[in-house]
Amino acid sequence: MQVFRPNDQPDRPQGIMFLRDKLRKDGVTDARMRIWPVVSMVLILISGLIGTPTPALWGEGLVTLLGGGTLAVLIAIELIYDPQDDRAEFAFILLLGLASIALMSVQPSGTAVLGTYAAVASAVIRLPKRLALAAIIPIIAIVDVGILATANERFLVFAWTNIAYVFMFVIGHLLRLSENHQIQARELLEEEERTRLARNEAAALDERSRIARELHDVLAHSLSALSVELEGARLLALDRDVDSDVIAAIGRAHRHAASGLDEARAAIQALRGDSVPGPDKLEHLIEEMRAHGIECTLEIGGEPRRLPSEAALAVFRTAQEALTNVRKHADEAERVSIRLDYDPDGVQLIVADHDGDGAEPRVPQPAALAGAGSGYGVSGMRERAELIGGRLLAGPTEDGFRVELWVPA
Repeated sequence: MQVFRPNDQPDRPQGIMFLRDKLRKDGVTDARMRIWPVVSMVLILISGLIGTPTPALWGEGLVTLLGGGTLAVLIAIELIYDPQDDRAEFAFILLLGLASIALMSVQPSGTAVLGTYAAVASAVIRLPKRLALAAIIPIIAIVDVGILATANERFLVFAWTNIAYVFMFVIGHLLRLSENHQIQARELLEEEERTRLARNEAAALDERSRIARELHDVLAHSLSALSVELEGARLLALDRDVDSDVIAAIGRAHRHAASGLDEARAAIQALRGDSVPGPDKLEHLIEEMRAHGIECTLEIGGEPRRLPSEAALAVFRTAQEALTNVRKHADEAERVSIRLDYDPDGVQLIVADHDGDGAEPRVPQPAALAGAGSGYGVSGMRERAELIGGRLLAGPTEDGFRVELWVPA
């Protein structure tokens, strides 16, 4: 029978020790790994205290005191400290066996032999092969020598004791194999989950690539052709001395078409996984606002950091839409304030426009904000936020309009 499995990866602990390592990383300790030695030590300690000879400072009582004291210390270590290093486990198991042997020598009719059984089983369960053998062999050897030297029916006691050791060895080995199988099953489930997620991600990437191709072939081409046609119309109008208002209108339409083409290209890049605009592009939006004669300021709170692509894009698009709405609908707006706060678990964006009376904006309550903002493109911004687990509130203030976005990051 193969008692120890060959270790293909020497640096990786197997069996229960591997499970202990995984549980410790999660801050959990499995009580099943510790209950057997603790129960054994408690029984041996109680038997030693009430047995004969009782603990004393001389003679056999001193041996009882030292053995019992060692067991008490080991119980405290197992319950409080929980040894986690292989060498510490080896020392713990060896001390458990030797302390039990010491009590066996002065209290042969007690329960101290349970400690040696617990030491054998714990060594098989909790230690690598070499350390387990290094702990088991001296413990069994000392017990066997003591039995052959002192027991009345030495051969019968010798046989039954060693049969018990073999039984504990097999039990420990089977428990170790059981934990190995559980670990392998858990790893297979985790691998299957990773494979499923990878398949879903690949399918999502394929769909995004298809949408990107459609946008490129239809929308981007159409906007590009429209931009060229509008520029040609503007030049034709200039050549034929058309009214200046008409020329200006054609120029604005051309700029909107060019801007839409840039947005379409940015959307295509985002769908293909390329870099997406984020908070670092807010300065460009501010410059556009100032070019339209509206003062715009930006304040940043917290420690700026790189955001996930979805969160970064949501921040940029919300700011872009809010500022576009100011230009389109807020005729009396003279200044816009933007605040970006980096929180530990997310990022918050506030865009507020103010009229010329200099009053500070009143912060709307969430209940009022939640139902406001229809007709200002708020529904699209809110949907974008909710798709990634965020929230968006928007509504009028005493001197303008305010948009608040929070997204997890």
